[in-house]
Amino acid sequence: MPSWRFVYSRPAHIVAFSGGIGLIRFAPGTFGTLAAFPLHFWISHSVPAYAHLALLAACFLLGIWASGRTMHDLGVRDHGGIVWDETVAFMLVLFFAPADRLWQGVAFLLFRLFDIFKPQPIRHFDRTLHGGFGVMFDDVLAAGYTILCLAIAKAFID
Repeated sequence: MPSWRFVYSRPAHIVAFSGGIGLIRFAPGTFGTLAAFPLHFWISHSVPAYAHLALLAACFLLGIWASGRTMHDLGVRDHGGIVWDETVAFMLVLFFAPADRLWQGVAFLLFRLFDIFKPQPIRHFDRTLHGGFGVMFDDVLAAGYTILCLAIAKAFID
């Protein structure tokens, strides 16, 4: 298990472990997902929508680099402590989700289910894509599934 010393030894590790959240031993991916809430709140109140999306794209690219570097340094493919992928993907979900606690709670549950169970084609890409891009991409697909489910639900409710 990586240590705080490992996480803070390189900027890539800090990013990949979402500042250390990935060191939580129980359900680090869930805590990495929760980290998206304060980041989304801060970003959504700080920049316009187009800049918000550009920032999310930059965070995705940063995650490719950070995850790839951290996996190399750990010598492990997609270590469970690498949670920046969950953080960024769920920030994308929150960008599109209604700004209501109930909707965001449902979004959180859906995202975690898609991320954990990896329905097709998420499972396919999780198994076939490697490196930092592979780590980031399967979570973006889980975000897409979540956003689609929210849009369908919203269409039936409104």
